[in-house]
Amino acid sequence: MTHLAWDAKEATVGELAERSGVAPSALRFYEREGLISSRRTTGNQRRYSRDTLRRVAFIRTSQRLGIPLATIRDVLTLLPEDRTPTKEDWARISECWRDDLDRRIRTLRRLRDNLTDCIGCGCLSLDRCVLSNPCDELASHGPGPRRLIED
Repeated sequence: MTHLAWDAKEATVGELAERSGVAPSALRFYEREGLISSRRTTGNQRRYSRDTLRRVAFIRTSQRLGIPLATIRDVLTLLPEDRTPTKEDWARISECWRDDLDRRIRTLRRLRDNLTDCIGCGCLSLDRCVLSNPCDELASHGPGPRRLIED
């Protein structure tokens, strides 16, 4: 087990994996996808700058929120490459998702509030069930469960 020293400027893939809790294979995948970057030593080993820890934490948290990797990559390009991102830099890019997250929260609340009666009930409430769609009347509104995804 290798530990990343608190004052280390760079980390090996193993050190970054251990400190971030992300498998080395995932770190290599993130790098291939352009989410993080490393430099190569003369022996062709990866070295990640210490601020990559924050990027990995941001990526993992964003994924947990359901944000696609392509969207995460686009936002990460807004961070400075010539210096360690500041709190203000992170706040600025996090703001990019506020509207989307607010919409997701509204959708999740609607799901929670409307599905409580449906789970395992045998659907005795078809007149008010958000999943019911007699004669596919909602098809004109688009694909998917329209009552669940529309405000």
